[in-house]
Amino acid sequence: MAADPSLPPFSWRNDLEQRTGESRQVLLKQSSLLAGQALPPAALPPAGDPGEPATRGLGPEAVELLINGQPTRLRVAPWTTLLDVLREYAHLPGTKKGCDHGQCGSCTVLVDGKRINSCLTLAVMHEDARITTIEGLGKVGQLSPLQQAFIDHDAFQCGYCTPGQICSAQGLLNEGKAKTPDEIRELMSGNLCRCGAYPHILAAVQQAVNHPTS
Repeated sequence: MAADPSLPPFSWRNDLEQRTGESRQVLLKQSSLLAGQALPPAALPPAGDPGEPATRGLGPEAVELLINGQPTRLRVAPWTTLLDVLREYAHLPGTKKGCDHGQCGSCTVLVDGKRINSCLTLAVMHEDARITTIEGLGKVGQLSPLQQAFIDHDAFQCGYCTPGQICSAQGLLNEGKAKTPDEIRELMSGNLCRCGAYPHILAAVQQAVNHPTS
């Protein structure tokens, strides 16, 4: 098939360099979160009047979500997933888009304390819910016990699955069902790690299970 002369020539090298640069920026933001540092201003929602969140987005449907304790008013299409709203409208890139089919767990967030795959649910379904992403688990200068445990046990390599792993593990802690290593493995099995850091992830979650407030 002949190339379309109206399109710029495609270069695998340029495309790879662009994607590598984008991935590096995401990892830098994620690393700053795990280290307890503030995210760059561009990653934070723009400030509005106190008590009156600004409406952002150009979609036909107005929704108000409570994200990490902050009311956020957005205009989105009714079919927009919670994952896309968090990343593209609320400017919270910690929640990752992996398979987009609910099979890898990279997009795991907490809704009213329960873990869900945000790629499989619509944003308009959660107006009355408390949504917590990886950005809402710890505070600047004060990591959550799970975030600290992941650092203590080096429970990440590329880091792409880490936000979903931590949110899923927090949901597991909230459920209070996992006590043994086998139970943790079973109840965390919906979160895949392409780097194979499962032994370190297990050790981190065990630390949080055994010492939930340390």
